Amino acid sequence: MFPKMPADHLSDSLRHVFAHVVITLLAVGIAFALPDLARYILYSWWPMVRDDSQMLLLTEIGFAGLLVLLFNLARLTWHYRSRARMNTIASLVHVREASDWLSRLLGRDLIRTVPWKRDVAILSITGYGTFAAGDAPLNRALRECYEIRAMLMNPYSAAAASYVSAHPDPAGTLARFRSELQESIECLKRLRAEGKKVALKVHGDTPFWKLVFTGEHAWVRCCHDGRSFEQNPEYVFELQADKPNRGFFPAFYTYFLNQWNDPQHPEYNLDTDELIIRGSDGREIHREPYPPRQAAMEDGDPGPWAVATA
Repeated sequence: MFPKMPADHLSDSLRHVFAHVVITLLAVGIAFALPDLARYILYSWWPMVRDDSQMLLLTEIGFAGLLVLLFNLARLTWHYRSRARMNTIASLVHVREASDWLSRLLGRDLIRTVPWKRDVAILSITGYGTFAAGDAPLNRALRECYEIRAMLMNPYSAAAASYVSAHPDPAGTLARFRSELQESIECLKRLRAEGKKVALKVHGDTPFWKLVFTGEHAWVRCCHDGRSFEQNPEYVFELQADKPNRGFFPAFYTYFLNQWNDPQHPEYNLDTDELIIRGSDGREIHREPYPPRQAAMEDGDPGPWAVATA
């Protein structure tokens, strides 16, 4: 992950300066208006209502309602200030729900405006809906970045079969996963041909999190229950440059690095369409073609894909 550049600090400083100017002008305006308001209440309004019981009653009711409104606003301000502080500690900057069109729109805008996406890291199921599809949210980010690391699920593993068993059509879903993974591989090949530094690994664990890291932002979505995880909320956490150990960004990024550096997950060679199997010491043991050999699959031996499920 890379820190913000001076241009970002300059824009932040300009926004702070503009906000301070607006607040100062507003305070000066209120200060100059108070004497006139006080004179109106004392010399115009009060003499008019003090001898009129109905106007006096309406004034008291209006004043009581104003006090209730102000106290409620103060309570809500304190409540949301506390929640904002907790969100700051957790580094939560955005939440997107599939049923909320506004949050979806803001999420897409956030992806487009996130600065300095030099590297992108992805831990997902097939990656098709994340970056390979024509309307995938990461299409533009991958074109702008320099380095891409993707870890996708092994569609030939026992974990994949267990994952799709909760779907109405397990066989069709599994076939779709295998087709989508192939589309994602082809997309990564095209990006590599454009000069991007691309690395791909496969994992055979039952997926729990979908993770996408774009610069200093982590996009997190739960996908463990076998349903369409697109219906689950997506959370965005931001790295705090002044306190990098605070919040959930370092926890999820450490989890990704641990998965990425685990030698049990085979590497995918994009030149030869082979899986590189390594031992616990990191040395290459052997290579196997992808997709797995059909004869081995029929014999009940899924080949190197089983390594990821061990």
